[in-house]
Amino acid sequence: MKVVSLFTGAGGLDLGFKKAGFDIVWANEFDSTIWETFEKNFPETKLDKRSIVDVPTSEVPLADGIIGGPPCQSWSEAGAGRGINDKRGQLFFEYIRLLKDKQPAFFLAENVSGILASRHSEAFNDILKQFEDVGYNVSYKLLNANDYGVPEDRLRVIIVGYHKKKVGFSFEFPDVLPHKPILREAILDLRLAKPAKPLNKTNGTDLKIPNHEYMNGGFSTMYMSRNRVRSWDEPSFTIQAGGRHAPIHPQAPKMKFIEQNKRIFVQGKEHLYRRLSVRECARIQTFPDNFIFYYRDVADGYKMIGNAVPVQFAYNIAKKIFSDLFKMKSVSGKSNIVNSLKREEHKMVSELQVA
Repeated sequence: MKVVSLFTGAGGLDLGFKKAGFDIVWANEFDSTIWETFEKNFPETKLDKRSIVDVPTSEVPLADGIIGGPPCQSWSEAGAGRGINDKRGQLFFEYIRLLKDKQPAFFLAENVSGILASRHSEAFNDILKQFEDVGYNVSYKLLNANDYGVPEDRLRVIIVGYHKKKVGFSFEFPDVLPHKPILREAILDLRLAKPAKPLNKTNGTDLKIPNHEYMNGGFSTMYMSRNRVRSWDEPSFTIQAGGRHAPIHPQAPKMKFIEQNKRIFVQGKEHLYRRLSVRECARIQTFPDNFIFYYRDVADGYKMIGNAVPVQFAYNIAKKIFSDLFKMKSVSGKSNIVNSLKREEHKMVSELQVA
């Protein structure tokens, strides 16, 4: 089954769908700092590098599904929260434009939990209505990636639409998995990360483990207002797109509370407090080690990973979609066979009557 990917980024969602059996035939990503990473990890997929607003519908191939997460900064609880009033928030309408024109069997859209905030309720409900108006039964749910095979607490809204005529029923979200992964399982074997070079430039080929380097620099008062350390036996904090906000490695003790909005590193243990490396963040986001991120500035590595959908999270949703569509196609195929046999039977009866 073929899939078109929008707002592709580094391809976490794409890789999850690929693992579930889908073929990513076309992708669109406007950010030039991501192109090399995507093209080298998905050499078989055509990457369109224009802004989606400049892509005519006719140039997007037909596919069974459209997937992608329109930019989430507009809806983020940590950001300005301008939502649909922000140009990035309005990119949802480009997504709907392509759905309306291409009419695939399904779509999946991903976004931050902030899209469910009360101040965005009118806009979000309008988006859902537009999805329905262009032909889809729509299901959405706030999920934690940790419930679906990811060693990270990461709340995301997943919206899935099944075509009213081509599929005929609604998507039901898969049950949570019984095991919740933790940091020990994800990164314990990674050792001796290197600090980035001056100005946080990459060490490049000097790294024994690709991307196993971390950002240097101080920590803001906002960063120090909360504990940023999770222990080995816990899932990670959410991996964010900004390297300066990367969680602290679990080798360090949890930060000491001083007063409201103020914490400090434990005295005598300061050397243990470093940000997670780019590779450690990738492991937490369940990218395989053979998925290499290409960048000159270490910040771009963190950005690609933090903006991605965790691969295993995507896979566990995608395989449910694949199963639904496969069963539907199998039933459809059987129906066609039955109808064909009935036509042959009627033909034989008619010929006997004539004779």
